[in-house]
Amino acid sequence: MKKRTRKILLAGGVAAGLLLWAGMDTRLTVREYVIGSKKVEGVVRLAVLSDLHSCGYGEGQRELLDRVAAQDPHLVLLVGDMVDDEPRMPEERALDTVEALAERWPTYYVTGNHEFWSGRVEELKEALRLRGAVVLEGERVLTAAAGQTLQICGVDDPGVGERAWQAQLERVAAALEKGVFSILLTHRPERVEDYAGRGFDLVLAGHAHGGQWRLPGLINGLLAPNQGLFPRYAGGTYDLEGTTLIVSRGLARESTRIPRLFNPPEVVVVELVPEAEK
Repeated sequence: MKKRTRKILLAGGVAAGLLLWAGMDTRLTVREYVIGSKKVEGVVRLAVLSDLHSCGYGEGQRELLDRVAAQDPHLVLLVGDMVDDEPRMPEERALDTVEALAERWPTYYVTGNHEFWSGRVEELKEALRLRGAVVLEGERVLTAAAGQTLQICGVDDPGVGERAWQAQLERVAAALEKGVFSILLTHRPERVEDYAGRGFDLVLAGHAHGGQWRLPGLINGLLAPNQGLFPRYAGGTYDLEGTTLIVSRGLARESTRIPRLFNPPEVVVVELVPEAEK
């Protein structure tokens, strides 16, 4: 092999290695979305967290908590898999995170599949209630945020059983109050046919982990649970017949068997604004 060819191959290998190293950056990021609505009269900021999987963010979870605080949210919304079912992932990290959040902001939570896989879902729900979270399992609640009223709905993960899950969804949809901005908290983004056309203004989900591997501008995600290869709902915003679906790419990092690539963990911030301000 000629010296010039070896140099080209070496340079290419170094470049590929640097690109891979950059792509595996798991530093926490913030992703913001703005939604205009005639149902709000002023700005409301929502912090959305998903798929923590009991991962660590510094001593006392300070990195994550400080990043949420910097967003100055009015509400914190947790859309499942805060706790992992693997014993190697200490659940106290997740419980302490939720407790710290609930001490500062109204905090609402729904389950993910890993809470069900733990075999201790009811115990975990009670632990989160004791730490200040409002656990939603087929309920609609009215809450005040920035001087306005929102309706927050939440359903369990389908791990509760398909019939029970459908009953929860039917119940919250039937309870919606017209003219009041409505948010559905759910873990699963792929169930779009179940969410569309029910009257929700905003649906928040997680579960897909951003498709694990991304090539921004080319591939939004490689693989996601319950969606398979090249998942359509890996992360981002989607229109569902007048309902906006936002899918968080989640917070999991050391818990995942497949490392994240060009897909940093994220805190999602949703800003609701009057329609004219969008």
